[in-house]
Amino acid sequence: MKLTGAEIIIKTLIEQGVTDVFGYPGGQVINIYDALYKYRDQINHVLTAHEQGASHAADGYSRATGKVGVCIATSGPGATNLVTGIATAMLDSIPMVAITGNVPCSLIGKDSFQEIDITGITLPITKHNYFVNDVSKLADSIREAFRIAKSGRPGPVLVDVPKDVQVATYEFEEEPIPEKFPLPLAKEEQIAQAVAMLNAAKRPYIYIGGGAAGLGLGQEIIALAEKLDAYIGCTFMGLSAVNGDCDRFLGMQGMHGHYASSMAQKESDLILGIGVRFSDRATGKVSAYAKGSKVIQLDPDFSEINKNVTVDLGIVADVKDAFRRIAAEVGKQEHPEWRAAVGKLQAQEARFDSEQRERAGEKLVPRRLFDIINAKKPPKTVIATDVGQHQMWTAQYASFDGPRRFVSSGGLGTMGFGMGAAIGAQVATKDPVVLITGDGSFGMNLNELATAVTYQIPLVIVIVNNGVLGMVRQWQTLFFGGRYSNTVLERKTDFVKLAEAFGAVGMTASTPAEFEQAFTDALAIQGPVVIDTYIDKDEFVLPMLPPGGSIEDIITNVDTKGEKPNAK
Repeated sequence: MKLTGAEIIIKTLIEQGVTDVFGYPGGQVINIYDALYKYRDQINHVLTAHEQGASHAADGYSRATGKVGVCIATSGPGATNLVTGIATAMLDSIPMVAITGNVPCSLIGKDSFQEIDITGITLPITKHNYFVNDVSKLADSIREAFRIAKSGRPGPVLVDVPKDVQVATYEFEEEPIPEKFPLPLAKEEQIAQAVAMLNAAKRPYIYIGGGAAGLGLGQEIIALAEKLDAYIGCTFMGLSAVNGDCDRFLGMQGMHGHYASSMAQKESDLILGIGVRFSDRATGKVSAYAKGSKVIQLDPDFSEINKNVTVDLGIVADVKDAFRRIAAEVGKQEHPEWRAAVGKLQAQEARFDSEQRERAGEKLVPRRLFDIINAKKPPKTVIATDVGQHQMWTAQYASFDGPRRFVSSGGLGTMGFGMGAAIGAQVATKDPVVLITGDGSFGMNLNELATAVTYQIPLVIVIVNNGVLGMVRQWQTLFFGGRYSNTVLERKTDFVKLAEAFGAVGMTASTPAEFEQAFTDALAIQGPVVIDTYIDKDEFVLPMLPPGGSIEDIITNVDTKGEKPNAK
């Protein structure tokens, strides 16, 4: 059948299994929006308050499901407003297809109204992008965009379509969804070498990242840890990959990771990295990382092998297949000395946690805030965050109900990510969603509260309000002599009134009892609820690694009034 280019775009999205898209209309995508109206019974469009919100919503949609998220924007500022969201997806390997309109082909290169070279702008932050100047190539370009986005190491792809291509007509025939591009399988000798190294290890540590989080290997990773008498740590992006209640799971390592996890990695003699980049955020001083350990790295992306940490064995392959083959062949191991050593680290961490609770008394501190959230949140809750201290407290203290129950910006660290991402996650899953944000981050994209109200999306938005840009101020306290340059938010924002002005419900809480009541009430409301919680500005995220420091320099206790930290 003959369709316009705009209709071909929407029909191809439907063909690819897309049921929801996020976007904002404009002159150069008006034909696409007309086609969306025509096919509105087959594809749902969520109108966000800003194109950046649309990109984050598509990202959150993908993180919560593993499906390709889709966002649409017009040319010029509409397209450039997607850039931060596309970059966020790129650094965290999130499959996304961004569709932008552009001026007609005859006006390209003439500085036309709202003309911008969005393919050039996004070249470094996409897996691939397309400028489609021929309607006959439109459907196949979109199909290939989806295939690229979800194959190998996932990531965002942009498709830029001039307006005259949207108006032109061409025959369209629906095609089956193509398989992902196949990944190579690990060679037998690589599997054998990995098995031999694991069997020989006395202090094995399994290190999981974002590349493992979406593979559904959680129980199998735990089973391998039991078999090897190993312990499991993770990156920030690896959170929720395995059950946090497992005795073998030590939590996140690195900059603000759990003490036991970071120190166990330091004391290990072999690290099995599964879908990890070994980024500086997780390793600390790279030159000091894994000095006493052999390292095995499983990853689908050749460019990640030896990029940050020199490894003893790098396997570029289908990670799930390689992992299962290794797990099937390793022998049962017993390492009582390793268990005892890790047990001591866990006891030290428990002591730090106990001391923090004792110091808090009846104050509402992050640890107590998450005790309440963990106890009260419904099953299958998705926890989303913005970026800042609240994000790290979430990583340290929140419990997750399974894979894809944690939605947060890792690699780019995008303040303002949370609202759009939380909306996308709820649209995708229809499950309860709790957004943890800060008074700084929330201000970045709070306009998306209007989107949540319009669509009556049930979100519980917890603002961890300390009146400062907490993470930067923490560094200023510890390493810059308490010189608080532009990190004190001397604002008078009443978040309850603001929420009500948008049509949402607003609440406040300054004690544990008040927060427990507010959170319980919020969960019963069908629609967005903002809970403004008051946290002392001198609550710090600990442990932490000092700038340029290694794992052995980990800081667990500080005098927040002074200049110098009391390490360990």
